[in-house]
This record gives sequence, structure tokens and C-alpha cells, in this order.
Amino acid sequence: MPFIGPAVPAHASGVLFRESESTGSLLVHTPPEPVTTGTSPSGLRPDRRRPDWSARYAAWLLSADALCGLAAWGLALTVTQLIGLGVAHPWWWAVACGLLWVVLIGSGRGYERSRLGLGSDEVRAVLHAGSRAVAVAAVVAALLQDTALLTVMVLAALLALLGGVLVRLALRRWLHARQRNGLDLRDTVVVGSLPQVTELADQLTGEPGAGMRVVGVCVPDHEIVEARASGLTVLGGTEDVRSAVLRHGVRVVAVASGQPPHYLRELAWSIEGLDTQLLVHPGLVEVAGPRMHIRPFIGLPLLAIEQPHFSGWRISAKRVTDLVLSSLGVLVASPLLLVLTLAIRLSDGGSAIFKQTRVGHQGRTFTMYKFRSMHVDAEARLAELMAQNEGAGPLFKMVDDPRITRVGKFLRRTSLDELPQLFNILNGTMSLVGPRPPLPSEVEAYQRPVRRRLLVVPGLTGLWQVSGRSSLSWDESVRLDLRYVENWTLALDLLIIWRTFWAVLARRGAY
Repeated sequence: MPFIGPAVPAHASGVLFRESESTGSLLVHTPPEPVTTGTSPSGLRPDRRRPDWSARYAAWLLSADALCGLAAWGLALTVTQLIGLGVAHPWWWAVACGLLWVVLIGSGRGYERSRLGLGSDEVRAVLHAGSRAVAVAAVVAALLQDTALLTVMVLAALLALLGGVLVRLALRRWLHARQRNGLDLRDTVVVGSLPQVTELADQLTGEPGAGMRVVGVCVPDHEIVEARASGLTVLGGTEDVRSAVLRHGVRVVAVASGQPPHYLRELAWSIEGLDTQLLVHPGLVEVAGPRMHIRPFIGLPLLAIEQPHFSGWRISAKRVTDLVLSSLGVLVASPLLLVLTLAIRLSDGGSAIFKQTRVGHQGRTFTMYKFRSMHVDAEARLAELMAQNEGAGPLFKMVDDPRITRVGKFLRRTSLDELPQLFNILNGTMSLVGPRPPLPSEVEAYQRPVRRRLLVVPGLTGLWQVSGRSSLSWDESVRLDLRYVENWTLALDLLIIWRTFWAVLARRGAY
């Protein structure tokens, strides 16, 4: 159902966007630097629109990075002096280190406003800056013939890298919290034919962390009446985009798929000089980020789509990461595992571990372990509760399930019932991150596209975990799982693990 309400000015609150992650599938056209000429139909100059939050956000990032560089140098110098490897250096070396760190991140487009607030470009810029900082350290130490300086600079680079990543993760979380409250959103107009516009607008609304607030649409003239009848706010025809941008202070123009090349070229020309970003939907559902590249072929730019990665060194690296992190998890959580085992056994005398057959990689079945959160006769009582199923698709979901024990309610709210799956990760039947492991009965009802979930190892957590868990519909959970399958990377896995920690603390969608 169309979600767009009445058109609102740039300073008004409007549709809220839920937080999430993830990867998008809009191609970005970055406009030239804004100019200050021209007026809108309402008499407002484009440069008098409310300042975009991204400028303030970029300033905070830059300041935090400078402080990270200063602190990293001071801490590295202190550590090396304590172990007898460091030497005293003038105070301005710390200032130079802070400035150099900011310059290295900036050279990797780490402060580019169109990249802030979503995706992994911010973190990637920090990682690249860290590698370049080590190279700079080697060159400086070689020129000065000072091995002690090399030690200090390399350690400072690693500390600055760690600080830069943590700063971005913390600021991203703060930003998404503000966006859930209707702040720091980019007012957006969606352009294209009515069916595609409606679909894209709905996707932007449900896209976690998109940070966009759709204020209206521009459709072909012959579809305006139909669009208004369907509840959409129409800001004009497809030739009226520039005036709509000026009139409503729009920061983003999102073009739906299926538009002819000459229209996109002329649209890009029409908004030149405005502080407005142009996004183009390529029409490739669930394919995004690292798999998409623009490549020139004899002067003709074409969109190249890489195949998803289901084998090779990336899978090996993922397995090593699983083994290291799950081993640490078992070691740290051992006392808690013992306490929870005793609590479950003492509550009703039944087994503490619940074993269930699930379907894993390539359709192979395996035994999944969980702490038992239901009464021992839960499976036998399932049939009598099917009429109260609140889920969609083959997955049974019930908010107030009478089969859950008192201890089980606590385990589910805190997600502690999932801890035994660390042993599934150790034996290779599960991964830390991946699609939800389905039941055999669910797999029997899968349509062909849904079966792509089985191309990767199922996970303890995933996009579904950080995007609402049990509160998601069947279609939403499938869409998120397929998005992960098509676009997974090690960086995305680490980001999901980080966000899982906060999702568990917030207890979103856990019941």
C-alpha cells in the first residue's frame, strides 16, 4: 500500500524510517559543487535551504579523527617508552599525526557527505587510511634512519585505525537513533512511471538506515491523476523535477528503474548547481554494493555485475573467523552456560538442551542446539496452536506462546537460548552470520527463489536478527536472507555481529 502522505517542507517531520543495514541498490550520481544563483518558484534561493545534517556529521567525524590521531600518537609514544623502545619527540609531532590521519581519511573520500550514514564506505576509508599510514611511517623512518620512530608511528597508526572504526560505529548508532525519531533525514522525491515509483518508494520506507523521507513523487503527466487517486503526493510531472526540488527543499532525487538514458542525462543536467544528490535504481533486486561496477566498453559505460561468492578464499577466511570468535565466545561464556543449564534443569527437571533437526548448507540436515525454553511437550502441543499462528508463510510465530516456561521467557527476551549454537559453529554446521536455519517442513514449502538461502551456511545471527527478528513478516525475513546471500562480505559479517550486540541489548523483536 502506498505510504506517502501529504507533501511536507524540508523542515517538517514526516515518515520515519526503521534502522537496519545494510546494502542498497541505488547508483549514485554526485553533482558538482552547489552554486548560489537562481530562485525557486516560492522565491527561496536554493542555498537558503536548511543546512543538511551530513555537513554537521562530517565535521564531527573530522574532529573525532583528529583527536584519535593525537591520542594514538600519545599512547603509542607512552607504550614504546615504557618498554624502552621509544625516544622523546617534539610536541608538534602529535599535531602532525592528527592532521596526517585526517588527510589520509579525507583522501579516501571518508568525509564525502553522500557516503555518510549508510553502507560501509566510512569504515573502508579508515581501513585504507590505516594501511597508507603504515606506508608513510616506513618512508619517514627510512629518511630519518630512526627505527624507534618507525615503531611509534606504526603503533600509532594501528591505534588510530581502531579509534576511527569505533568512532564511526558509535556515531552511526547515534545517527540511526535520531533518524528513528524523524531527525537527520534527507527529503527525497521519487521519479519515474507509477508502478516503479510506488515500488521504489515502498522500498525506501522499509529500508533500514536509508535515512530518506519521501515527500512526494514525479510521474508522467498521463499518470498524475491515477497516482493521486492511489494516495501518492504528486509534486509534478517527470519534467518538473527541478522545480519540485527547489520548491520543497529536496536533498535527494531517486529515479526508479526503466527510464530511458536520454531522460537521465537531461535530469542530471537540470539539477546541476543544486545541493541535491541523484540516485538511480538499476532494477536489480537484492544485488548491491561490492558486486556492482560501472565499466567503460569502447566508450559505452555498462553496469558490470560480479557473481556472488560461495567458494574460494573468502569462505575459508569466514570459517577461520567463525572458529576464532566462537572459541572465544565459549571460553568467556562458560560460567554463564553452566548457570543457565542448572536453572533450566531445576525449573522442571527436563533436559537443558533442546535438539532440533534443521536444514543447512546445500540442503544437508544437522542437529541444532539451543537452551530449552519451552515445556517438554511443546512439539506435541503445536498442532492445537496452529489456528493462533501470528506469522506468515511456513514459519510459526506466536507472541504469547503458552508453551514457553518462565525461565524460557527470560532466555528468549535476552537471546541467551541461542548460546549453545556456538558449538554448532565450532563443528561447522553453522556460521556466526548467515540466514536463519530453517526446519525441514519449511524447506518443503520453499519456492525456487527462497531455496537460495541454502547456498550459504546458516547463521547464529544475520540481517533478520538486526532488523526485527520475530517482528518481521515472512516476506521481509526472506528478502533480508536473500540479500545477505547475494551480497555477503567479511566486512558485512563484522558489521552484523556489532549490530547484533545492540539488538540483543534493546531486545527488539525477541519473544
